[in-house]
Amino acid sequence: MEERWALDRRLLLAAGITGLVCLAQVAGGFLTGSLALLSDAAHVFLDSFALGLAYLARRAARRPPTDRHTYGLHRMEVLAALVNGGTLVAVAVGIVREAVDRLREPSPVLAGPMLAVAAGGLAVNLLIALVLHRHEREDLNVHSAFLHVVGDALSSLGVLAAGVAILVTGWTPADPIVSLGIGGVILVGAARVLRRSLHILAEGAPEGISLREVRERMARVEGVGEVHDLHVWAVSPGFVALSAHVVIADRALSEAEEVLEALKRELAVRFGITHTTIQLECRSCQGTPACPGPGCSEYR
Repeated sequence: MEERWALDRRLLLAAGITGLVCLAQVAGGFLTGSLALLSDAAHVFLDSFALGLAYLARRAARRPPTDRHTYGLHRMEVLAALVNGGTLVAVAVGIVREAVDRLREPSPVLAGPMLAVAAGGLAVNLLIALVLHRHEREDLNVHSAFLHVVGDALSSLGVLAAGVAILVTGWTPADPIVSLGIGGVILVGAARVLRRSLHILAEGAPEGISLREVRERMARVEGVGEVHDLHVWAVSPGFVALSAHVVIADRALSEAEEVLEALKRELAVRFGITHTTIQLECRSCQGTPACPGPGCSEYR
């Protein structure tokens, strides 16, 4: 529990620091006339937004289930990622449009101040990445925020490269060209976030879990005759649920419970699925009113 709250505090602190960096980069972008710096500021703003959403989503996901929200608010993490992805797309499109306009009509850029602001932003991004790195593999929500920060660090490197090019050669098109690259990086990240969020909201099978393999493993459990109407979905990243109908031989209730416990152990150990609803049957209910719809067909 203490570790969980420590991560929450780190997320909140990282969001605040990133917000301050964003303000500094916006001021520096207008002062120097650098579109690349303003583009990076937009990316930093989204980092701060993503970190703040990650914090709020983690807090909401810990609220207990109610009669109105029987799974609790775990989906808030997914909705936060969806909002974040949509904002990323809007900002990336705006950056690309402005960069194209700058390529048509180049504007003067003050390379020295541009380099100073970009270097400060890079240092802060690397610090935040180090703070989140120890947690990003165990929490997909934090992993998404971590990737945002790493992507912004790469963007800051691009701004530094543009600043050096302008300082050495005076070639100002380097600024909008780097901005185009930053816009592309943001779009790629946005597409990934949107794809994963929509997949979860559409109740698709969780990544890394094969429904065929789950069915085969369940069918190998001693006492199991058939598995049908099998569904596996993610309520939120890391919260996987499963429901299935399992046919077993007619036997005492205590023996049936042993089969049920063996199925739960197999699912927990092999796939990390601990939230299960398994209906035991003495004969298959496929095609009956008790088991309607396409869920009973072979799902691949």
